[in-house]
Amino acid sequence: MDSNTPLPPRSSNKRATGSAQSNKPIKTGKPMKKRKRIRWGRIILLLVVAVVLFVGWFVVDLYFKADKAIGEIALPGQKVTVPPDQSVKVKPTAVLLLGLDSRVATGTMNTDVIMIAAMNPRTKKSTIVTVPRDTRIEINGYASHKANSYYSAFYHQALKDTKDKDQARLEALDEMKTMFGRYFGIEIGYASIINFQGFSDVVDALGGVEVDVDMDMHYVDKADKTTINLTKGRHTLDGDEALDFVRYRKSNDGKNMSSDFDRNKRQGEVIGEIVDRLKSLGGATKIGSVIEAVSGNLRTDIPESELRQFMFTYFGMGRSDVAFKPLEGKWVSPYVRVNEQSLADTRQALRTQLSE
Repeated sequence: MDSNTPLPPRSSNKRATGSAQSNKPIKTGKPMKKRKRIRWGRIILLLVVAVVLFVGWFVVDLYFKADKAIGEIALPGQKVTVPPDQSVKVKPTAVLLLGLDSRVATGTMNTDVIMIAAMNPRTKKSTIVTVPRDTRIEINGYASHKANSYYSAFYHQALKDTKDKDQARLEALDEMKTMFGRYFGIEIGYASIINFQGFSDVVDALGGVEVDVDMDMHYVDKADKTTINLTKGRHTLDGDEALDFVRYRKSNDGKNMSSDFDRNKRQGEVIGEIVDRLKSLGGATKIGSVIEAVSGNLRTDIPESELRQFMFTYFGMGRSDVAFKPLEGKWVSPYVRVNEQSLADTRQALRTQLSE
């Protein structure tokens, strides 16, 4: 073909095709990003709804567990109305806390844990005085005995008179409040008593407690089926081990002796750890289990309405909000003889907390 011969025109189909291609919109990617935003928005919305439903379920479940437990914890006759200005929600209150050794193997009802807690709703703080179990109590109108023996005596006397166990518990707790109120020079409004199993179950419900075991603890008593086997150091203890930790007195060979004052210090350490665990997020999710743990093992003369107020008022309390004041003394077999200055100091600490 001659190089000067003009080229034939391009096919009209090709022009049309080219024109069609040139008219196609250019993809910018924006619609895809928009679809992704919509998709993520839906996912977030679903997550929010799921969280709200979970929290709602948790609160409702907790409410019903608490309501059921309160009905079991409060001794009969505690469905009373407390005047608003006398409620624990606004008024500082002292509570007597007793830990009962009710094991069948021991055949006793000694209160080996004795604490007086002064609680202030305005400051959200508490002062807890721990009383050595072997303290010799000397008060006009009461025979002189070890501190841990009085509840059992009051209970059995009341049981002879009333023939009703719950009524006997109420009368025994009332006598204990009166006696220790006089001993510390304060008014004790309420009293609660928990058995050793309840203490152990609470620790287990929280997943254990982390404490410093201050010495090797090895003790076996076949009579009451006690087996204590703890080694010195920092450990996370389960319920039974925590109970062994606070109860330990001595080893079978008579070494590694532990005094009432040592035990009171350990009680404070474990209680502080329990308080901190309850305050934590992990502990908060286990409150239902804790409530169930105490429901069958705790009894109190606190009115049902006030039990709810206690839970709501002091729920956020941490270890730093609790001041432990051990009552000090000297071991003069078979008693602990209280140091008068320590007694005066603990009395003042309780009064101060109740008056702030």
